[in-house]
Amino acid sequence: MKVRREGSNAKCLAYVAAFVVFQTAIILLFALTVMRIRSPKVRFGAVTVESFSTVNSSSPSFDMKLMAQVAVKNTNFGHFKYENSTVTILYGGMPVGEAAIFKGRARARQTKKFNINVDISSSRLSSNSNLGNDINAGVLPLSSQAKLKGKVHLMKVIKKKKSGEMSCSMGINLATRAVQDLKCK
Repeated sequence: MKVRREGSNAKCLAYVAAFVVFQTAIILLFALTVMRIRSPKVRFGAVTVESFSTVNSSSPSFDMKLMAQVAVKNTNFGHFKYENSTVTILYGGMPVGEAAIFKGRARARQTKKFNINVDISSSRLSSNSNLGNDINAGVLPLSSQAKLKGKVHLMKVIKKKKSGEMSCSMGINLATRAVQDLKCK
């Protein structure tokens, strides 16, 4: 004699269905948060002027040395290994200084900070009539650009190429030799 238990079969089926829905929700949550790979953010932290000299004559010029803190913010759940790169300082869209960024690693969900020194000189510029006006105004407008290319490593299995870009603008106050209005995108 067999006794049918229709109620217990339905209960078992309901438990299996609830387990499948729960696992699907967990996998979907994991895929949308942890597995989402974003580009790291590269920014200037603090920028200071170490040495500075200007000449305001018939051919104005400037020479200075900047010390800048670069911050690489990695918001991913895996570390970001980046390659050697350069930071370029521009005046009026023309490069006036460069500094090397050496390869490194920003840990998962952390910000890596390091210092760079940039020698800047207007000798690289062709004749620019705005330079004399900017020196007379007391504020020298500069901008900077950098691009860090690398890979984000998730769980030592998934590797995805990403790059972080920096574009900052700043003004060097000639009277106080301080950086003002530092804005990074």
